Amino acid sequence: MASLLTAADGRDRCAWVGDDAEYRRYHDEEWGRPLHGDRALFEKMALEGFQAGLSWITILRKRPRFREVFAGFDPAQVAAFGADDVERLMTDAGIIRNRAKIEATITNAALVRDMADGELDALMWSFAPQASGLRPRDLGEVPAVTAESTALSTALRARGFRFVGPTTMYALMQSAGMVDDHVAGCWRAA
Repeated sequence: MASLLTAADGRDRCAWVGDDAEYRRYHDEEWGRPLHGDRALFEKMALEGFQAGLSWITILRKRPRFREVFAGFDPAQVAAFGADDVERLMTDAGIIRNRAKIEATITNAALVRDMADGELDALMWSFAPQASGLRPRDLGEVPAVTAESTALSTALRARGFRFVGPTTMYALMQSAGMVDDHVAGCWRAA
């Protein structure tokens, strides 16, 4: 697979973007940009958990509905969800209807709600590796798991978080800008 793709706008991008306009927007405006805030990182954690076993574009296309049915990913509101909410979500074709992932999101929301303000942000960012200044030359150099994502996963699991495995946490680290895996030559790789 090629590592770069030149789009109609003349910009070279990481090839995983393909020719999908929403993927292009996500790549250009979100992926790899530093993201802070407990609520924003809780949303990333939840969506990355729902993505496990699926493609990210599926989640990205469903994100507006996820935000709607999960109360904008407000941890206090999601933590208050009960059995009726789980059943309601299990019938909503606009999201991924996986009971374990829905229940994990509610459990994780309660854990975030019970943390001090800014604690989730500080915890997650404490595992961000020191920027090396090196950039992957091709997509084959981009790892799926790192020592840092494994350590973050372990720390979160120790607190009771679910669907936060090392691969999922590395995807979160990429999307939240804790690491920058734009390949050399990508216009965002500045």
